[in-house]
Amino acid sequence: MANERLRAALLSSGVTVAGLAEKIQVDPKTVERWITTDREPYRKHRYAAASALGVDETYLWPDAIKRDQVAAASKSEILTVYPHRWAVPRDAWGRLFSSATSEIGILVYSGTFIHDDAGLLRLLADRARAGARVRILLGDPSSDEVAQRGIDEGVGDSMAERCRAAISWYRRVEGAELRLHRTVLYNSIYRADDQLLVNTHAYGQPAGDAPVLHLRHVPGGDMVGVYLASFEKTWDGAVPLES
Repeated sequence: MANERLRAALLSSGVTVAGLAEKIQVDPKTVERWITTDREPYRKHRYAAASALGVDETYLWPDAIKRDQVAAASKSEILTVYPHRWAVPRDAWGRLFSSATSEIGILVYSGTFIHDDAGLLRLLADRARAGARVRILLGDPSSDEVAQRGIDEGVGDSMAERCRAAISWYRRVEGAELRLHRTVLYNSIYRADDQLLVNTHAYGQPAGDAPVLHLRHVPGGDMVGVYLASFEKTWDGAVPLES
């Protein structure tokens, strides 16, 4: 049985079999066998190949790592747990976004505390100018989901007003891509490359009072991947914000 994921990763990245073999210092015939016979490489070669192709090891060889190993690696992805979002130090947000070189992602309804900080907005624009892709997902103020969130938190139409204000503020981030989503937001996600600050949500409670997980991807772990997949699914279903 062929490893179609490895074949596809090579094609999408533009790396040849010979090129991958040279990068990870194995024989090209060995790489061919990984593709055509789905033979599992040694761990060091799996990691090196995945890194060279810009994908996760568990994507290319999902059966190579045992469930207990995945669980242990995923646990290692947790750097810090803050009991409330307001307990996250202000400079932690700045350090997160300033560390990004390729990708920044923000998934919120309004993200008021971010756009209220002019320094953070400038930082997002700076990262975009430096070549990072900056994507911001905001709640559609006309959606039933935003209206229900306002009811649940006891703030009524104020939630939709916050979303409208957020649209105005985040539009000022030059180089950012903005979309409006209509989802039930289980978590707010703030991404910088392979690091995340995930603000969990609790029914009837403002997001600022809910816990925040600081995560960093670890090879073999899949916790970060769950939230990244959630972000991408929301992005794909969201509507681009017109200029």
